[in-house]
Amino acid sequence: MIIIPARIGSSRFPNKVLADIGGMPMVIRTARAVESIDRVVIATDSQEVIDIALSHGIEAILTASSHQSGTDRIYEAVEILKLEDDEIVINVQGDEPFIEIEVVEAIYNLTQKNIKNAKIMMNSCYKFITNPEADDPNIVKVVTDSDDIALYFSRAKVPYPRDHHFDSYKGHLGIYGFSVKSLREFCNLTPAPLEDIEKLEQLRAMYHSYSIALVEVDTQSFGIDTVEDLDKALKHHRL
Repeated sequence: MIIIPARIGSSRFPNKVLADIGGMPMVIRTARAVESIDRVVIATDSQEVIDIALSHGIEAILTASSHQSGTDRIYEAVEILKLEDDEIVINVQGDEPFIEIEVVEAIYNLTQKNIKNAKIMMNSCYKFITNPEADDPNIVKVVTDSDDIALYFSRAKVPYPRDHHFDSYKGHLGIYGFSVKSLREFCNLTPAPLEDIEKLEQLRAMYHSYSIALVEVDTQSFGIDTVEDLDKALKHHRL
C-alpha cells in the first residue's frame, strides 16, 4: 500500500501539491509515478484534492487538517482503510513527481527485511549529494552508522568538515516504509522537541530511542519545496 499525504496549506508554498507540471497536478503526477507498484491512496485535508484525484481515477481519503506531520495523516488513512498490522505502508511525499519505481521498491524491500525488528520503527533512503547541495536547508542531511542506521537528520550541514573538504554528504529522501503496527506506534509517541526545532518528523522516532534504517539509492528525483524548485521541476519535465 502506498499512501501519499497531500496537505493543501503548505506554509512555504501554499497549494503546491496542485502545482501544474506538464498539464497535471503535482500530487497526481506523483501518484502516477508509483501506481504500477501497489495500490495508491492520496490522504488529504482538501476536498478539492479529493475531487481532482477522483477525476484522474486515483483513490483519495479526506483526513483532518490538524495533523502535525504527513505520517500522522497517513495513519488516519490507514485506520479508515482498516489495514492489518503486518501490512507494509509506504509514505511517498506528494511533492516527488519524478520518483523512480526502483526507489520505492528498495524501501519496500528494506521494510520487509526489518518488519520483525521491533527496534526499527521506520525505513527510508538517501542519495549522495555534493558539498554545495548540502548548503541547502531544504535538502535534509542524514549521518548513518556502518549498518546504515540513522544517527541524526538535520537541515544543517552534517557532518561538519572542520579540518578538510568533504563531498560525500547523504541527502535524505522523505519516503518512509512502515508496517501498520510500527506506524501506529510512531503516531502514539509524543511529539519531540527536536522534531519541532528542525521540522523533521523522523526525529520523533529517534528522540524516543527507536531506530531508522536506510538504504542508498540512485535517483534523479527531488522534492519540490519552493517556487524555485517548481521552476527546476518544469525544466526537468521538458528534458
